[in-house]
Amino acid sequence: MRPNSLNALFASAQSLPGIGPRLVVLLKKALSLPPGIAEPRVLDVLWHLPTGVIDRRAEPDINTAQPGAIVTLKVRVLKHRAPPRGNRRAPYKVSCEDETGRIDIVFFHAERAFVERQLPQGEIRYISGRVERYNDVLQMTHPDYIVAPERRQDLPYLEPVYPLTAGLSGKVLQKASREALTKLPDVPEWQHPDWLKRRSAEAMAPVLSFTQALTRLHHPEETSDVSPASAPWQRLAYDELLANQLALAMVRDNYKAQRGRSIAGDGSVRKRIAEALPFKLTASQTAAVADIAADMQAPRRMLRLLQGDVGSGKTVVALLAMAIGVEAGAQAAIMAPTEVLARQHAETIAPLAEKAGLTVALLTGREKGKTRSGLLSRLETGEIDILIGTHALFQSDVIFKDLALAVIDEQHRFGVHQRLALQSKGKDGGADVLVMTATPIPRTLLMTHYGDLDVSKLLGKPAGRKPIKTTMASTERLTDVIERIRANVAQGAQVYWVCPLIESSEKSELAAAEERHAHLAQIFGEHVAGLLHGGMSGTQKDKTMQAFANNELKLLVATTVIEVGVNVPNATIMVIEHAERFGLAQLHQLRGRVGRGDRQSFCLLLHAPQLGETAQKRLTMMCETDDGFQIAEKDLELRGGGEVLGARQSGDAEFRVADVPGFEDLLTAARDDVKMIIASDPLLQSERGQALRTLLYLFERDEAIHLFRAA
Repeated sequence: MRPNSLNALFASAQSLPGIGPRLVVLLKKALSLPPGIAEPRVLDVLWHLPTGVIDRRAEPDINTAQPGAIVTLKVRVLKHRAPPRGNRRAPYKVSCEDETGRIDIVFFHAERAFVERQLPQGEIRYISGRVERYNDVLQMTHPDYIVAPERRQDLPYLEPVYPLTAGLSGKVLQKASREALTKLPDVPEWQHPDWLKRRSAEAMAPVLSFTQALTRLHHPEETSDVSPASAPWQRLAYDELLANQLALAMVRDNYKAQRGRSIAGDGSVRKRIAEALPFKLTASQTAAVADIAADMQAPRRMLRLLQGDVGSGKTVVALLAMAIGVEAGAQAAIMAPTEVLARQHAETIAPLAEKAGLTVALLTGREKGKTRSGLLSRLETGEIDILIGTHALFQSDVIFKDLALAVIDEQHRFGVHQRLALQSKGKDGGADVLVMTATPIPRTLLMTHYGDLDVSKLLGKPAGRKPIKTTMASTERLTDVIERIRANVAQGAQVYWVCPLIESSEKSELAAAEERHAHLAQIFGEHVAGLLHGGMSGTQKDKTMQAFANNELKLLVATTVIEVGVNVPNATIMVIEHAERFGLAQLHQLRGRVGRGDRQSFCLLLHAPQLGETAQKRLTMMCETDDGFQIAEKDLELRGGGEVLGARQSGDAEFRVADVPGFEDLLTAARDDVKMIIASDPLLQSERGQALRTLLYLFERDEAIHLFRAA
């Protein structure tokens, strides 16, 4: 149960004055809400941090105000000049003056009564906005603020700038954040006194408290306050990293502290699988299997991360790992985030498993009625050796006779509790866990998202795989590209064509998958070009994917639903339209859908005629290397940690303050601090531990909160 003092922060944002049902809808669009949160809360408003500051501190006289500058002027209202009746296009002008000169305040489509209330003739007003010169007359169009002298304190001289959405103004968010700050209780200091002392000495100033830092971000005292290098931001970034590392450590240590069992096989099933493979295992695959076998044989639970580049052979390693459990007389399971990926695993694993004498079954949300109940019955009696599936695997009616190993693929797409729900189905303290990701993860992100997890890394690709040749082309050359594709299809090639949206909208000029498919189907024919996107039913997706895998369709227009798990060795060309809109890691994942056979494959990055500097760097990097780990490091540098790992697809809280690049030193310090905390107070029961519990609530590290609640 959270401390009562924090309850107001977890109340609906509608508890804030001025926030009604309509504004809540707009807030939901503007605020990045954690998964599972249907309506914005006061805490979400507080964590919606500004990205910049408008400086209104310049208060020149009228005759010294520089055109183009944002200024605050003290003026006397002289005269209203309303536009002629019926002429809505003409501006409404209000002449104002000070001792040095005159300025026109200009409004378009304004109601006379509104302007007269704002600027009553003969009164003094403070106006703030951008001044311009028009026909040699100084003017300010639609001032940002007009305030009477007695309400001058309402004028934000340093105004925070927030990410917005259509219909939601910055002023509304400012007001909401001010009201939200009043709900902040006095929270105890959770940082170690030595850290506070050291940081104070480095900055030659006292360290801001959590509340002071958050207040300074919403009410900046300097333009630099909302910079990641500022004292307020650094304080909150360290708090968040400390919460992150603490939660990871608590979950990991709790997992490893629980009773496990030794799982050892005789190698017979693994030998049959290896003999059935059409290629020899790479050195890193062999090493990874050895690491996993050693972990499973140990009396403690295994918790290992297997990361590898696209096409590096993680599925084979997972199968060999599951074979260890079967050799020991138990069962294994592999859980994938999508049905497409689960079925792909089944297609890859089933032929090898059959040759090795293993019984494999697939369970997704599509299996129902007698089919499902029959499968579950066979699973409970131990007739099924390996179960492959989606989220359906951790439902309560899925009962294993003896689950020894749970493999979780693309694990960042699952929440902590979902992973634990599958693991806990094992006997004798629960199953060993192997988590996999096809997204090569930089060292910094390994620390922030996985803590001290044991890691096996797959390097290189199976023998016979050739590097994919990657080139760039402007969308202005679309006709030429289609002609090249037509020539390749005529020679037997299969092609992926990836678009970033399912359907177009008025606000986007991006090519939508449905529109591009309609265009290409006219050129190639409906029987040649297929369409695949997330809006289709599972049956439709399977039918289309199977037709492409069977070479019945030559060209597959798709969204990023094909990013992971699709394996069609005959597909040799990947076209990614508007490639500048994708991150490096995602581009690399998409490119990995080709080059899976022994023939030369190609990737074409179609981009807008004009590229920004970052987009140019990103696409150039793709053309220069196919090393996923090198690409991941660059993606981290260009985009930040949350996007590299696919934030918001995950059930875990993402970083709201500590965007990883630039905070490596703070991360290392937080990690060291957590080691001391866990060593002396693993369940956070001391005075500092109680304060740290508050920290975990504020950053919503539910996985750790669950543990000390249970204790």
